[in-house]
Amino acid sequence: MTDAGRLDGGRRPTVSQEQGGPSSLREGKRVLDRILDRLEEWIIATLIAAATIITCVAVVHRYGASNSASLATWAKVHGLPWLDIAAEWVYRFLTSINLSWAQELATYMFVWMAKFGAALGVRTGIHVGVDVLVDRLSPAARKPVIVFALLCGALFTGVIGSLGAVYVYDLDGDQVSPELEWPSWMIYLCIPLGSYLMCFRFLQVTWRFLRTGHVPHHGHAAEVESVTPPHVAIPLPEPVQ
Repeated sequence: MTDAGRLDGGRRPTVSQEQGGPSSLREGKRVLDRILDRLEEWIIATLIAAATIITCVAVVHRYGASNSASLATWAKVHGLPWLDIAAEWVYRFLTSINLSWAQELATYMFVWMAKFGAALGVRTGIHVGVDVLVDRLSPAARKPVIVFALLCGALFTGVIGSLGAVYVYDLDGDQVSPELEWPSWMIYLCIPLGSYLMCFRFLQVTWRFLRTGHVPHHGHAAEVESVTPPHVAIPLPEPVQ
């Protein structure tokens, strides 16, 4: 028995123990990817749901106040005091609620949702792309073209993120939004954050394409073709004798 065997009690490390480091590292990377994916999706879903609810409430508030005032006038003309009192109460209640900030907040939410949604589109492949010429190339010539296009997307979004970061940094700290009076840097922070996330997604897609040769693609036409190939003839029912 060697000295290493004596120190280890006569047991040698197994293959799983020798490869425990890289495998655990890969598992940790997959966990972080899943966390980032779910966080991205939850942020987008929360923003679009909240913006939709706020917009709906603001529209109901605005038209409810105007229509209740018109209804009170109509009830007074037609001698309906109970309806006049109810409409006046609704009008006073709605006008006491200040929702002038709702449209501004909903706009900011939709902007943030659009920036993070663009990064989600890169990950899932839902962005519109013209691939007529790429599909006509041979597999050997197609790969560098796809890599070049993905790297151009990463470069563009990285530049936009850097310019956005400089713009946010140069903003006046006392500059605030008109209604909410939030700091402007907080609102425009979606430009560098969303652009850098989009850049990361482009690099992630590029790396996975170099390793697996797969590019995320999503489309109804592709799903239909995968279910029913174009060369398969659909059998027709036989005529009734």
